[in-house]
Amino acid sequence: MDYMDNIRNKLALLPDLPGCYLMKNEEGTIIYVGKAKVLKNRVRSYFTGSHNGKTQRLVANIADFEYIVTSSNMEALILECNLIKKHMPRYNVLLKDDKTFPYLKITNEAHPRLEVTRRVIKDKAKYFGPYPNAYAAHQTKKLLDRMYPLRKCGVMPKEVCLYYHMGQCLAPCEKEVPKSAYEEITQSIAGFLGGGHEAVKKDLQQKMQEAAEELYFERAKELRDQIIHIDALMEKQKINTADTKDRDVFGYAVDKGWMCVQILYMRQGKMIQRHSSVFPFYGEAYSDFISYVTQYYSENPALPQEILLPDTVLEGTDKSGKPQLAVSGETEQSGADDAAVAELAAEDAGKAVGSAADGGVTEAAAMRAEAEEAALEAAAQTDAGEAAAAEAAAEGTVDAAGGAAALQEWLGIKVLVPQRGLKKQMVGMACQNGRVALDEKFRLIERDEERTSGAASSLGQSLGLESLSRIEAFDNSNIQGTNPVSAMVVFIDGKPARKEYRKYKVRSVQGPDDYETMREVIRRRYERVLKENLPQPDLIVVDGGKGQISSAIDILQNELGLYIPVCGLVKDDKHRTAQLLVGDSAEPVQLARDSQEFYLLQRIQDEVHRFAITFHREQRGKSMVTSKLDSIPGIGDKRRKLLLKHFGSLKKIKEASIEDFRPLSIGDKLAAQILNALKDEEPSL
Repeated sequence: MDYMDNIRNKLALLPDLPGCYLMKNEEGTIIYVGKAKVLKNRVRSYFTGSHNGKTQRLVANIADFEYIVTSSNMEALILECNLIKKHMPRYNVLLKDDKTFPYLKITNEAHPRLEVTRRVIKDKAKYFGPYPNAYAAHQTKKLLDRMYPLRKCGVMPKEVCLYYHMGQCLAPCEKEVPKSAYEEITQSIAGFLGGGHEAVKKDLQQKMQEAAEELYFERAKELRDQIIHIDALMEKQKINTADTKDRDVFGYAVDKGWMCVQILYMRQGKMIQRHSSVFPFYGEAYSDFISYVTQYYSENPALPQEILLPDTVLEGTDKSGKPQLAVSGETEQSGADDAAVAELAAEDAGKAVGSAADGGVTEAAAMRAEAEEAALEAAAQTDAGEAAAAEAAAEGTVDAAGGAAALQEWLGIKVLVPQRGLKKQMVGMACQNGRVALDEKFRLIERDEERTSGAASSLGQSLGLESLSRIEAFDNSNIQGTNPVSAMVVFIDGKPARKEYRKYKVRSVQGPDDYETMREVIRRRYERVLKENLPQPDLIVVDGGKGQISSAIDILQNELGLYIPVCGLVKDDKHRTAQLLVGDSAEPVQLARDSQEFYLLQRIQDEVHRFAITFHREQRGKSMVTSKLDSIPGIGDKRRKLLLKHFGSLKKIKEASIEDFRPLSIGDKLAAQILNALKDEEPSL
């Protein structure tokens, strides 16, 4: 079927309106969801012009598309988020961990508790966060539990517990606690989490001094430990701003088809944490970035006061290693611009100091400064965004200003794309962190390549082979000859190719004969390789020494006419890889134990052993069930399957009563025989 004819007909009918489009593959599965300011321009752009490799992969799988028209960019943004959550398209940016970020919560109860939660609901409780990871949230809770005596128990006990004796609970289970006491504690916690930890620290230091002067050294030590914990918790704060707003600062970087999104959490004007996500993307970079931000806030409804977004980021870096910010209407930032940014930052700091000195004029000056900054920001954003908006409109994509406006309308808070000043520096820092994270990922990939394909190549040189790409390894497993099985794993360029793993039930060998088992499995494997013209390995690895190697070579050369190198891996008394033997004469090859070649052999031997043992356990479990049920008169293959399907396991059959067998049309007499037979097979203690 020619899908392009259908697509061309649909492209001609696309409207000049905002909305969402859903790309489908041949099976009708939705593989990508996107949004557009102008559907006609955006959807057409997929099927015209050139694209990068990842976008080409997406376009190659598109067989059909649908679209939904919306009345505004904001509606398109929300609709896209909902469609992504519903369909989980393969090529979309997804928050795949399927969980929200942790928050600290003071419950709205008569006797409130402090807890860590991932669900923010309208229950009149107080929420603080989000925290980028559960560890940070739990560490903060642990500190606050020591400092503030809220109840710790989920269910009120009948008597006081250890927390009361440690001074970490007011014991509402034992005595009446006034509401004012809880309100005071709640305000203290809110102040601490809102950036007032310095005041709390000073208070603790004063109390510690008083306790030491009165010779209460244990109490002084407890207070000192609390101060140390506060310092440890807050030491990661690196950036301060003149105001005390809560902000989420976003930045992103793209390279080689990958995107890294960085979120810097500013609370009370201080940067307290950051969160990083690295993932492949297939659509237009900025559109996918805005999709990520939208999904993030749909899962995290506790909002900051302000969100800062970057402008469009070009793929790659400049010569200085910094991310290139494609700011419309501006050239590359010069040294004079850097000086201007520093001067603006100094002015901000000066305003804050001057306001503090003025006393009563503080609030008015701060408001005026903020208004001036907002006016400058708006003017710069308008001037700089005109060219970007025109270009985005031509393609139908959402530009930076349009994305920020849609998010602001949806979330109901200020969303900015800063063009100068300290806020621009903060966004630049987030983008730079994204660049560093991507570089780190690519370096790790390179190291992994060296560790795998490099190790395979070095191993081939040690064995005198011209090339060593494909390795096939074998291992046998049985318990004194029962349920004998064998398994084969394949490594290509040092990496496991799991789709090519194979399992073998041993057919012709009776008893625990490892050599004959190896002969049978090698014969079966490479007869099929020759018959079906499958790729031949560069090296065959067997688990064992001279006997196993000789058995494999005999079958390969004398029966099948194949001259493939064979080596054996010998284990020590602790069942660890100890030595590599090569050829029919089983000559040892000396490899350093800390070399990548030796580690590769260890991984191969461990993997094939794991695969064989797992298969053997499956077969042994099936045979145990089969033997127990098949030995009962009146139970054949059909009834055995029926019993296992109905009850689920042999254990459930043992625990059943005679009445439980009646729905299976099994009479009471046969049911009694089944239960007695299974009971008789239970080991006596």
